[in-house]
Amino acid sequence: MSIRELYDQASAAHRAGRLAQAKDLYRRILAADPASFSAQHMLGVLAAQTGRSDEALVLIAAALKINPGDAGALVNYANVLSLKGRFAEAVAAYDRSLATRPDADVWRGRGHALQGLGLLPQALASYVQALALNPSDVQALYKQGVVLGELGRPDEALAAYDRVLALQPDHVEALNNRGYIWWRNKQDYARAIADLQRALALDPNLLYGAGAVLHLKMYAADWQDFDASKAALIDGVRTGKRVARPFMFQALADTPSDLQACARIHAQDLYPPAVAASHARVNGGKIRIGYLSGEFREQATAILTAGLYERHDRARFEISAIDNGSADHSAMSARLKQAFDHWIDIGALTDAEAAEKIRAAGIDILVNLNGWFGKHRMGVFAHRPAPVQVNYLGFPGTIGAPYMDYIIADRIVIPEGEQRFYDEAVVALPGSYQVNDDRGRKIAPRPTRQEAGLPARGFIFCNFNQSYKLTPDTFAGWMRILKRVDGGVLWLLDAVAPFADNIRQHAESQGVAGERILFAPDQPPAQHLARLSLADLFLDGLPYNAHTTASDALWAGVPLITQAGRAFAGRVAACLLEAAGLPELVMQSQDDCEALAVKLATDPTALAAVKQKLTRNSPLFDTDLFRRRIEAAYEEMWRVWQAGEKPKSFSVPR
Repeated sequence: MSIRELYDQASAAHRAGRLAQAKDLYRRILAADPASFSAQHMLGVLAAQTGRSDEALVLIAAALKINPGDAGALVNYANVLSLKGRFAEAVAAYDRSLATRPDADVWRGRGHALQGLGLLPQALASYVQALALNPSDVQALYKQGVVLGELGRPDEALAAYDRVLALQPDHVEALNNRGYIWWRNKQDYARAIADLQRALALDPNLLYGAGAVLHLKMYAADWQDFDASKAALIDGVRTGKRVARPFMFQALADTPSDLQACARIHAQDLYPPAVAASHARVNGGKIRIGYLSGEFREQATAILTAGLYERHDRARFEISAIDNGSADHSAMSARLKQAFDHWIDIGALTDAEAAEKIRAAGIDILVNLNGWFGKHRMGVFAHRPAPVQVNYLGFPGTIGAPYMDYIIADRIVIPEGEQRFYDEAVVALPGSYQVNDDRGRKIAPRPTRQEAGLPARGFIFCNFNQSYKLTPDTFAGWMRILKRVDGGVLWLLDAVAPFADNIRQHAESQGVAGERILFAPDQPPAQHLARLSLADLFLDGLPYNAHTTASDALWAGVPLITQAGRAFAGRVAACLLEAAGLPELVMQSQDDCEALAVKLATDPTALAAVKQKLTRNSPLFDTDLFRRRIEAAYEEMWRVWQAGEKPKSFSVPR
């Protein structure tokens, strides 16, 4: 049988899915003719099809040595390189193929590789080229929408997803992504929930889909089937499924073991450890601290931390901001620019490039201020750019990743005996783990109750947490309180429609008039603190406590009642009250919370006694005291690393 006949048989077997037979025939051809480009190439294609990507690269590379300019082999080689995450090499191979064969599929593949490199404008240009050749290329349209969304061009992203769904109405990923844009960029709850629910109906196993739908519904206080949905998510996490992202899961789960499982699943799925360079130990000199954040702007993290950056001891520490591109033209951003010794912008860099820039800056301790919250850069930490990497403040729980060395906490948020639920070594600060700024937290002139939209008389209960933290159980407790306090009202932070309508309906269903629930529009921090001081009592909830909102209330002179939860996120208000000298406001049950709230609302003398103890001179608001404590923690972390020891839990003395 001739080589031509063998190849025809091999091709027929390959097309028919008889892969073992095809592989055997290709090998017979190569045994007879080692220079057979086609057999060598197709063996590589077959290896790629059966998941043997390393073997595929070797085989296709050998084929390209025989025929270096074959466009098809170059594309297949690039596709496998891209699959392996070797995006720069993939782009080079795509470019070589395009030199001889401009093709929509090749442009699309090139765009994907550029996207993998984080080169979003270049990736977008490739998708545009693909669509110029094939306007109906659904995947190119979808990828174009993804990039446009990441570039902050939501209207164009929506248009791209609309075109995808016009061509393929059941495109799950386009529905899912369009839903997120409707929510995050357009605050259109109705369209967002419709898209996300449709995507989940089409694919019940959509990664993180069930969690996203419930999280979105919680923003709007849509509690239909809440208990069943919550139970299903917790069960999914316990069985290792990718059903919920860690940030949203904290508003549902109340056990540290479940929260750790969720974080581990997410970290391994999206940000597994990358190959990292070793770090040389250098004795002497200042310790270089890098604070990596996507929130160097008028936002809670910056509001809490600005004073710390300013007061760090420059004789012992050198402080750098590692900015993920969020700094704006606000007064806070301008203040932060002055607070750091160095400002390193990584917003436009790939994870690998950002890690290399941080490594080149000689950062000794890299502090992760986002965790799984906000505009995070977990992929940078996965590259291990610093010898010591610390989880602090932005995410109240374990990251669940082996490249995070420490978590900064205190003895209340992470009690003794629960450290096993944190993949990081636990550093316990005395007092509260939460930093506060005792100079820059300005309060505007106090408005009148009428100006703030409050009744002239009556007791003002409040809670200014984001709406996704509110659960049916917590709200039911608040309604029981209102029913026992004549003339009392509940003041909440407003959220996107239909939150207010849903909340009032829930109140009515529990025997409380809807008009007793009041809503405060979003305001700048100084104005918000001023109106907050009009409230009489802050009511907290579980499983996700008030955090910055709790210290806001205490700073504004408003007492807060909380119940100590079972996990970090549910214990923060308790640690703040302890540090503020008000442990008597930390309850152990919901019944106790309700009883104390009613007592303080109906006994002016008791409320006045609590308010008299509230002072901004408490350790909670002593920024310099906190600065000394966290610097002691940094020095011990650095000593441990310099000694060649593994990270270990420790407590900072008072």
